[in-house]
This record gives sequence, structure tokens and C-alpha cells, in this order.
Amino acid sequence: MNAETRESELKSSENSLESLVSIGNICRSPIAEAVFRKLVTDEKLENKWRIDSAATSTYEIGSPPDYRGQNCMKKHGIPMSHIARQITKEDFQTFDHILCMDESNLRDLNRKSNQVKDCKATIELLGTYDPQKQLIIEDPYYGSEKDFETVYEQCLRCCKAFLEKYR
Repeated sequence: MNAETRESELKSSENSLESLVSIGNICRSPIAEAVFRKLVTDEKLENKWRIDSAATSTYEIGSPPDYRGQNCMKKHGIPMSHIARQITKEDFQTFDHILCMDESNLRDLNRKSNQVKDCKATIELLGTYDPQKQLIIEDPYYGSEKDFETVYEQCLRCCKAFLEKYR
């Protein structure tokens, strides 16, 4: 997503904003972004949300989502189009919620947010919203298609609960 598109989405958003974050932004966070975007679209709430995902690292900047994650989303009929990017200072200043996948992401984000003047984002684990109480969404990168399916199922549960709370 280019800067102009992001700025346009920000201006048209009415309510809470959300960013989903993982280490490389090619597995978990693009899945969570696609799932949440689909939920918001299905509820006809897309004008009230700005949805994006980002990385805490620079490892995969410019890369598309992992092909196994793309296959998983296709299997569930969920559109996915994202190019990995790193979280920015502006994300901490504009997003109301920054949700991450594990404790390492949480530590990195809290450290980065402490360096940002006027940080308004609430930073927490996406798994906080899991009705099944699975707090951590494990990185499926070194796993199989089954691991990507597990990430999808967790993200679906968590995103549904998050949307219900902040609707």
C-alpha cells in the first residue's frame, strides 16, 4: 500500500484504527490483516477501519506474503494483497490499536513506542482476544500448511472477538 492510499484511508476512517504486527510481515500479520479486512467488509464497516500490517524487522520488506499463507487464504475465499513493510513512527501516532503475535513482537513494539512522541496506540497481543485463550500465535514459517491453517483459525477467532469488542 502506498503512502497516498494509506493517507486517504486514514482520512476516510471514522473509528478505531488497527495494525497487525509480526517479525517479518509475510506470514502471521498478513493473514490477520486479510481475515480482519474480510470480517469488516462482510459487516459493511470498511469505512470505519484502517487496516494494515507491518513488521518489527527489516528482513522481508518488499516481499509478498508467504505462498503457504496465500494458499490458505485462497482456500477460505479471503482476498490477500500485501507487501511487507516495517512499522513506522507514524503508525504509533495514528493507529489506535497495534496488535502483535508473540512476546518478542510485544517487547520490540513497546521499546519502539517509547521512542515516539505522542504515541496513541494501545499495543497488545492479538491472542488476548482469543476465546480459546491461546495467547501466542506461533510463527508457521518453518512449519507446514497445517501450521498456516492453525494461524488462520487463531486469527479468525481473535479478529472476530476484537471486532465485536470495538464495533
